[in-house]
Amino acid sequence: MGTSRSSPRPSRGAPGRGSTWVPWIYVAPALVVLAGLLVYPIYQLGLISFLEYTQAQVSGGEPTTFKGFGNYAELFRDEQFWQVLAATVVFAAACVVSTLAVGCALAVLLTRVRALPRLALMLAALGAWATPAVTGSTVWLLLFDPDFGPVNRILGLGDHSWTYGRFSAFFLVLLEVVWCSFPFVMVTVYAGIRSISTEVLEAAALDGASQWRIWRSIMAPMLRPILVIVTIQSVIWDFKVFTQIYVMTNGGGIAGQNMVLNVYAYQQAFSSSQYSLGSAIGIVMLLILLAVTLVYLRLLRRQGEEL
Repeated sequence: MGTSRSSPRPSRGAPGRGSTWVPWIYVAPALVVLAGLLVYPIYQLGLISFLEYTQAQVSGGEPTTFKGFGNYAELFRDEQFWQVLAATVVFAAACVVSTLAVGCALAVLLTRVRALPRLALMLAALGAWATPAVTGSTVWLLLFDPDFGPVNRILGLGDHSWTYGRFSAFFLVLLEVVWCSFPFVMVTVYAGIRSISTEVLEAAALDGASQWRIWRSIMAPMLRPILVIVTIQSVIWDFKVFTQIYVMTNGGGIAGQNMVLNVYAYQQAFSSSQYSLGSAIGIVMLLILLAVTLVYLRLLRRQGEEL
């Protein structure tokens, strides 16, 4: 009597075709929230950038008309836009380099001090990080006030106004941005340093390597993924600085000499009631930051990171 072979039945827990939808079911609520908070506002911003949308259209005095790329053409013909864009790029680059330098230096310092000074430095840094931008900007203005500020008295500068000159005003804002941004870099890099094997560092020290050589040849390559992350995030944060510039330079400085793109978009949209031009500036900023993000993802792929 022959035995019949029956095909084995799939186990009950075996993954089937329908299981590919299970992860999407779990993330669906988050995707809905993100769509409401991000996708729809970006859609509205892009839509307004293609329209003739000023105070006349908002009040209903004139009909809304479609301009296509007319707002972008007008924006790119504006010489002030290119000046503000250049100033924004230079200012953001200076903020990123300064923030990384201060954050990495203090992260290395944390590994060299005892527990109590380390705790005090961490608490002070986290306090600066947690301070709202408006509050921090106001405090820095008081410190550098030409009449009552302690900085001018200590440096013997008399009634020197830091916010009057273009470069001194940018420098003052840069100090505040670095002050409220370096804790993120410091804590992140410090955590990365702690993950490096102490045997490797001790071996390099026994071979006679200086602290700078150890950082450049051993620690920095090992910390490259972390440094890429903090660099890209610092670029995104510093490129769209608004509060510090607006508060500390009173809306962009004298004759707009300290204008950056975010403040320029605000001035166009709300001071001049050119909402379509302000939206176009916002879309340009979005595209620039998207390009930075794509570069970040490409760097991660080169390093073999899972995306």
